[in-house]
Amino acid sequence: SYLLNCNSAMFIHIILFVTGKNVTFVAKVDSSQMLRKPTMKWLKGKWMDLGSKAGKHLQFKESYDRNTKIYTYELTIVKVVDGDAGGYRCEVTSKDKCDSCTFDISVEDAGEDAGELDFSGLLKKRERKQKEEPETDVDVWEILKNAKPCDYEKIAFQYGITDLRGLLKRLKKMKKVEPKKSDAFLKKLGPAYSVEKGKKIQLNVELSDPNAQVRWLRNGQEIKPSAKYIFESVGGIRKLTINKCTLADDAAYECVVGEEKSFTEVYVQEPPVTITKMLDDIHVVVGEKVEFEVEVSDEGANVKWMKDGVELSRDGKYRFKKDGTKHWLIINEATTEDIGTYYVYTSGGESKAELEVEEKELEVLQSIADLTLKAAEQAVFKCEVSDEKVTGKWFKDGVEVTPSNRIKMTHIGRTHKLVIDDVKPEDAGDYTFVPDGYALSISAKLNFLEIKIDYVPRQEPPKIHLDTTGSFVNKNTIIVVAGNKLRFDVDITGEPPPTVCWKKGDTVRAYQHKTSMEIHAGLFSRKIFSTEGRVRVETRKNLSCFVIEGAERSDEGLYHITVTNPAGEDKADVMVKIVDVPDPPENVKCTAVGEDSASVQWDPPKFDGGVPVKGYLMERKKKGSSRWTRLNFDIYESTTYEAKKMIEGVLYEMRVFAVNGIGISQPSASSKPFMPIAPTSEPTRLTVEDVTDGTCALKWLPPERIGAGGIDGYIIEYCVEGATEWVQANETPVEKNSYRVRGLPVGEKMLFRVTAVNIAGRSPPAVMAQAVTIREIVERPKIRLPRQLRTKYIKRVGEKVNLVIPFQGKPRPVVTWLKDGAPLDTKLVNIRTSDVDTILFIRQAAREHSGQYTLSVQIENMEDKVTLEIQIVDKPGPPIAVTVTDVWGFNAALEWKPPKDNGNCEITGYTIQKADLKTKEWFMVLEHNRRPSCTVSDLVMGNEYTFRVFSENICGMSDDACISKNTAAITKTGLKQKQQPYKEKDMCSSPKFITPLVDRSVIAGYSAAISCAVRGHPKPKIIWMKNKMIIGENPKYLMQNNQGVLTLNIRKPSLFDGGKYTCRAINDLGQDEVECKLEVRGMAKNLHHLQCVTLTMT
Repeated sequence: SYLLNCNSAMFIHIILFVTGKNVTFVAKVDSSQMLRKPTMKWLKGKWMDLGSKAGKHLQFKESYDRNTKIYTYELTIVKVVDGDAGGYRCEVTSKDKCDSCTFDISVEDAGEDAGELDFSGLLKKRERKQKEEPETDVDVWEILKNAKPCDYEKIAFQYGITDLRGLLKRLKKMKKVEPKKSDAFLKKLGPAYSVEKGKKIQLNVELSDPNAQVRWLRNGQEIKPSAKYIFESVGGIRKLTINKCTLADDAAYECVVGEEKSFTEVYVQEPPVTITKMLDDIHVVVGEKVEFEVEVSDEGANVKWMKDGVELSRDGKYRFKKDGTKHWLIINEATTEDIGTYYVYTSGGESKAELEVEEKELEVLQSIADLTLKAAEQAVFKCEVSDEKVTGKWFKDGVEVTPSNRIKMTHIGRTHKLVIDDVKPEDAGDYTFVPDGYALSISAKLNFLEIKIDYVPRQEPPKIHLDTTGSFVNKNTIIVVAGNKLRFDVDITGEPPPTVCWKKGDTVRAYQHKTSMEIHAGLFSRKIFSTEGRVRVETRKNLSCFVIEGAERSDEGLYHITVTNPAGEDKADVMVKIVDVPDPPENVKCTAVGEDSASVQWDPPKFDGGVPVKGYLMERKKKGSSRWTRLNFDIYESTTYEAKKMIEGVLYEMRVFAVNGIGISQPSASSKPFMPIAPTSEPTRLTVEDVTDGTCALKWLPPERIGAGGIDGYIIEYCVEGATEWVQANETPVEKNSYRVRGLPVGEKMLFRVTAVNIAGRSPPAVMAQAVTIREIVERPKIRLPRQLRTKYIKRVGEKVNLVIPFQGKPRPVVTWLKDGAPLDTKLVNIRTSDVDTILFIRQAAREHSGQYTLSVQIENMEDKVTLEIQIVDKPGPPIAVTVTDVWGFNAALEWKPPKDNGNCEITGYTIQKADLKTKEWFMVLEHNRRPSCTVSDLVMGNEYTFRVFSENICGMSDDACISKNTAAITKTGLKQKQQPYKEKDMCSSPKFITPLVDRSVIAGYSAAISCAVRGHPKPKIIWMKNKMIIGENPKYLMQNNQGVLTLNIRKPSLFDGGKYTCRAINDLGQDEVECKLEVRGMAKNLHHLQCVTLTMT
């Protein structure tokens, strides 16, 4: 078994290793979405219908399963032979929809019997011991058509037909009598019309009587001319134009001429809704509101929202909003679970966007201040953060603080407090507040001030005690983050208390140097210098505090501290290093693009903030959008990055942040806009179309994947087999899918390849699998005469003659035209010849163009000829010598001779008219009379008549007529009229339906109507019933009675409106009723859905 997908036109190659076996192919078609039975054809090659070859060798069978609504078609090839090899195709059609599936059969170890399909075998020369009579091709269906029904089974058994039921169905279709043509309509309305909403549609009929009046009805109600409905009349053509069609115009229409009607149905289709403004990617933090906005082409359109392939519903989490053509998807409070890809779908488009949700960063509104307290005082550490819901823990020197009677911790709103009563020396240390769930800490120092009184005065040289285990990162170096507070406490000892001097700069003469700064402070002196301001010195007993509020880069440098007293002097140097976030990266640019990716490169920041750069963070956005999307949440160390998951054909911009140990820099300048785009795939099916001396014609198909960049053209290259250097054949890309390479060396074997080119560059090449030898191939001349030229070709005088006759042969053949054995006069006939065909063109045909034309195609000593006959015809002349040969009673006999000019074709008949000499008005007597004589009857007594005759051929009647030389007089006789007594006819009759109800199948939501016609006197009472229940005053139903034509209109039926409908007519003389079945179907998602075809080999 082989499973084929009809919509993809899959090709299957089957090899049968043993001849003489049977093979069966089964095709199954799902008809659940079809209104009528589909038509199946089995074809071999491009045109040969296997249905005409049914017999012993080819057998067909079809069946229908009512439960699954699946048609099964079988083709059986009995005893496969060599002639069955080739390409096959099964086609299934329903209305204007069609689908097909192709497959190929190869046969190995073929025997002598090649079957009736082996055309190549018929051309082979085989040696036979005795001459056999060729088998004649018998048309079984012609035999069955002319045979008696009692002989059907015998003939079917003789020719191997096993499906007798299918045989009878086909014979019944072949013997169907064509329906009687309408007298009023030359051309009726089509069965159905389709129009898009908002556009106009035109319904046309053609009448046999140009003066006839028509009425247009919609669902049984007459339409009046208006701006919406426009009536037109041009000769016998009547037109109804419906402007700006709406869903209300989806109805049944009919055109009424007298008693005759023409019906049709108009289906109004809504155009597909497209997306005019696409979704944008969104990046938010947890708890923020998310709004996806999209704009569509139609205000009344419905859209479908999906996330990661799952449709979203209106619940507490998601809200949908619509305003005109704009639609929104709203998420009130975003969480990390909402991260993903969101899609919006309409009937004619889709869009998608990414949602990134980042954890909310905690911001410190008030930090903790350092405290210096004495014994028994109260210490209060207070900090304020941005989120009042955040909890945290307090630590002292890395150990969590436990509350007690003396130590209390409070949390009120956004403020967190740690209160220590009755401060003791052991309470001194570093206190830190750590919020729960955040990588953040807030620290401060508690200094315990112990007062000591020395009662014995003594002298001690000053000494500076630098604590290198605290803020120092290495010996005598302090690192401070820009913007933070620097407080540097230096313990100083000495008696008497020394004088402290702070100085910044490299020289002692700091007073005169612009870059130096000197600050003095006495330990116990009331004169305190620079004790206020951003840079200041605070002094306490045995302690000098150097403070910088809001450190800046200019504060960086080497600081000197000098202490002196009468007992001596001491000095120390402290290096203050200011660190900051780095500068933004520079020169962000896109270096390469792919189908959904792009490579971005940038330069490191000029200033790293004094701390090595750890890495980078990247963001992107669509051009024109204001929303940036973070691409990485982990630090990326390299200066090149490949961004992925981008939409091909959309312009993007990129920016980069630098990250060091201090923080994140400002964003870099946006890169220039770039578009992800990829080269196409390689061209497909590269083949050689023609080879001559020095040239080679190639053809190919476009690539399977093209992308948003499209195709600018193709580059063709060639090289000699075995060589590695490829030569470009065309300077500029060619747009067509074919090209002839010229200037090739004769006799060499060449390889060819073709590459597609677009804005993204060249695609992979499509390379010829085998080398091509550059040499002219001699091919016998052969004329392919079209089928319509194999018989006599007839045209009217004045018409255009344009005959295209293809031929083949290499090198280019010599084409010669002859007319009646003589060279063709090019002044009368135009001839144009190309490499593959020749055209005979006559702008206005005349009778002298008639004759036998001979076409000769010659290559060296090989020649092929065909002869075609062209006949140019015209209207005939009038007949000759019309004579009244005899008159008797109310009759007259006429005779005449055929016309001298028959219009270059056979006379098909004559038209005879008569005229009374009193009125001289002509009336038709006979049409299409074949003989040159006739008898005219029913002439009026007492009148004298003259006659005229027109001749006819395939072009029509002659322009002139021949009038009879003599007249026919009908004499009066002694006649007396006997008056019959008048008897009034009784017109009373019981109701009788003259037009029954017809079963219908309609689509839910579209108004429908069923109608019938009744006759009866007195006027009958009409009752409509559904499923034997009387339909009352239901507003869903509209019942109409117009001169006996009964119509029941059903407004927008649903699936529950299906069933049996009955119409009953009652009067005093009796009653009659008719019924029909109404089927209501749901809207089909795919009107041309066809199931797959299954092939089974046995």
